Amino acid sequence: MRVIEAAKVTEAVRALAMEKAYKLSGDVLRAFDEGEKKEKSETGKEIFRQIKENAEIAAQGEVPYCQDCGMAVIFAEIGKDLRVDGNLEAAIQEGVRRGYTEGYLRKSVLGDPLRRKNTGDNTPAVIHYSIGEGDKLKLTFGAKGGGSENMSRLAMLKPSDGEEGVKNFVVETVSIGGANACPPLVLGVGIGGNFEKVAEIAKKAALRSPDKRNPDPYYAAMEEELKARCNKLGIGPMGLGGVVTVLAVNIEVFPCHLVALPVAVNVNCHADRHGEIVL
Repeated sequence: MRVIEAAKVTEAVRALAMEKAYKLSGDVLRAFDEGEKKEKSETGKEIFRQIKENAEIAAQGEVPYCQDCGMAVIFAEIGKDLRVDGNLEAAIQEGVRRGYTEGYLRKSVLGDPLRRKNTGDNTPAVIHYSIGEGDKLKLTFGAKGGGSENMSRLAMLKPSDGEEGVKNFVVETVSIGGANACPPLVLGVGIGGNFEKVAEIAKKAALRSPDKRNPDPYYAAMEEELKARCNKLGIGPMGLGGVVTVLAVNIEVFPCHLVALPVAVNVNCHADRHGEIVL
């Protein structure tokens, strides 16, 4: 049994929260470069140049890439041969608290959805736990902005709606969101599970690198088809028209009940802030 101190978890989350606010990962920057090459609209090309310049300024100055520093989402994958010396949940929350406070990041979390008083430190984060093999702790971090999150949708389709029904729902979601989600987008699509599981796997998909396709060729092909269909909508960068509305479509699936076909789309704006660390 391997043991790690809870303080190491806190420090890792603190560092991730600050780094991802300031620096978009290389896969996202590569997607920007690819998008600029494919974009036919001069306005769209200029937008790509501007968001790349913004990314450079943010990274060099260690200032937030976007004024919405997001709500922290963490997927914690825990090896069965690992023990955390301390309270893992508290350690992760403390890392978020320190990262957003010490990094001077905007705090956007409200303690109650209706009475709407800010917690002041961007906690609590949303944490998803899973147990697997090995003796490591893998933390996948995402800073999820509110505008794109508001454009996300979930549907409990009928099995008879089939593959085409799922595809139509995804494209419809992008069409409804339009400029509100700050395209170009990365879409996390969950298919299967049940009402709560499909949203979770859509979120997990949204935090996957935009240059990694689903390992199943069937779903990898669907990802590429959906990307092409969404880009034919003509929404374009920042909603000002063009051929690049979506940078990537990431699909995750889970077994489901025979009478169900759940689908969820978690929309990520171009500020696709994600990262991971293994302890």
